[in-house]
Amino acid sequence: MHEISGIVRGFIEEVLNEGRLDAADRFFWEDMVEQVPFPGQGPGIEGLKDVVRGMRAAFPDMHWVIEEQLTDGDRVLTRFEWTGTHREAFLGVPATGRGVKVWGMVIDRIQDNRIKETRLIMDTLGLMMQLGAVSPPGQ
Repeated sequence: MHEISGIVRGFIEEVLNEGRLDAADRFFWEDMVEQVPFPGQGPGIEGLKDVVRGMRAAFPDMHWVIEEQLTDGDRVLTRFEWTGTHREAFLGVPATGRGVKVWGMVIDRIQDNRIKETRLIMDTLGLMMQLGAVSPPGQ
């Protein structure tokens, strides 16, 4: 069995960075569970694809970089950073043309070489500040 962290790396490269949404089926189970869903995210892999489609539309040059990965049994923790230019509305914020840099972590549980559960923790507040939708504290 190949190292389970490679499943997550493959998803980030092929689906998030290259935009090949159909490839998500190779990395996730159809009934995968997002423990911390995005606002409005539907269930399963179709809900995940909708979120990725929306992110890639809003940030067409979106690029994810893995900073660190840790594995424990059937789980992979991936610390990442993604960058992109805000070209279309995202989470209710109209396009700003601003560049963003967003950090986060995701914990994925692998079952039979595909992701069954995922828990994404992302600096959404920092993203909203970079887009000008939220004022930094004290301003």
